[in-house]
Amino acid sequence: MIAVRQLHKSFGNTQVLRGVDLTVHRGEITFIIGPSGGGKSTLLRCINFLDRPTSGEITFGEERLCSEDGNVFRVAPDAVLRRARSRMPMVFQHFNLLKHRTVLQNVIEGPVHVLRRRKAEVIPEAQEFLRRVGLLERQDFYPDQLSGGQKQRVAIARALAMQPALILFDEPTSALDPELVSGVLETIRALATEGRTMIIVTHEMSFARRLAHRVHFCAEGQILESGPPEAIFETPQNPRLASFIQSIAH
Repeated sequence: MIAVRQLHKSFGNTQVLRGVDLTVHRGEITFIIGPSGGGKSTLLRCINFLDRPTSGEITFGEERLCSEDGNVFRVAPDAVLRRARSRMPMVFQHFNLLKHRTVLQNVIEGPVHVLRRRKAEVIPEAQEFLRRVGLLERQDFYPDQLSGGQKQRVAIARALAMQPALILFDEPTSALDPELVSGVLETIRALATEGRTMIIVTHEMSFARRLAHRVHFCAEGQILESGPPEAIFETPQNPRLASFIQSIAH
């Protein structure tokens, strides 16, 4: 589904990603863990070109989004990037809902204005997604009338409405009060049972341990170790990962 090779990203003189390699297969639930500032969120944003990589290669399905040709870094045309981005929506830490639109209007925004689908056919689908995240009865509410957990579940319904091949989650629970986290995690867990392909950046270690097919440890702008959750959490090989696991165990 996604193949990332030697991905670099710099902001001015600050190098945030330093040659990241990452492969995600169709139907795989991939978690990215690691310390704050290690490059996890930047990696997600580069994968769907919310941030443009500095160099490296990204392939999404059959589409080459960027590549290295000798010393020349080539990026796919904007139309290709827009199409790819529409097929791998991101669920953000701070929801990013449109405040002056209702819940239902937020969910249909992408299918109508990005995918150019007819509103009449999109609305029943959007309502079904809202039902699945437990918020159909809130379809006429505005974001300010919702709790943080409800806003995040609307954001998940909005991503589903794009008929995604891949969903990117950027720390979806970190902005929530502790009592609201479980509802969002349960929604993501339900998506996992459908065989959806997901990349999830999270600090919820127990959740990653239970749900992941594969876990990648990202620190200092690199993926330092990858493996199934039992290997990552029980028998880490990289000293930096071992230290990280020890620090979160206390």
